[in-house]
Amino acid sequence: MRTAIYPGSFDPVTLGHWDIIQRAEKLVDRLVVAVLHNPSKTPAFGVDERVSMLRELVGDRPGIEITSFHGLLVDFAKSQGAQFIVRGVRAFSDFEYEFQMALMNRKLAPELETVFLMPKEKYSAVSSRLVREIGTMGGNLSELVPESLRGRISERLAK
Repeated sequence: MRTAIYPGSFDPVTLGHWDIIQRAEKLVDRLVVAVLHNPSKTPAFGVDERVSMLRELVGDRPGIEITSFHGLLVDFAKSQGAQFIVRGVRAFSDFEYEFQMALMNRKLAPELETVFLMPKEKYSAVSSRLVREIGTMGGNLSELVPESLRGRISERLAK
């Protein structure tokens, strides 16, 4: 069984994330979308909220699991029996960072492969950071976050 981990903060989940999830699910038998517990950041949404939003978005799609994890990604990937790590790359600046991470992950776990996926062009400028900024200022999130989650995300960010 081919298993991939798609890790991230998903704070909040964006249409770019959703696009990558849909692309990745076609490549593997099991896709684990994993929300990282990152104690060095102050998120807009708690880990449980982000997991809940992703579960709501994904619904009962077979082969996709939503969870969270602590610690090193490679350790989590091994615990899940994964062969692949999926990373979304929007621009060259993303690639530079992701390339360094992929090389370090390869050093720590040579059996894991990192797969880079590009979202649709219309999502290439969408990031959680920009969504938080726009939402905090009351901006329109309709082209940035999934419709089913828009109300919840907009309400939280407007506070």
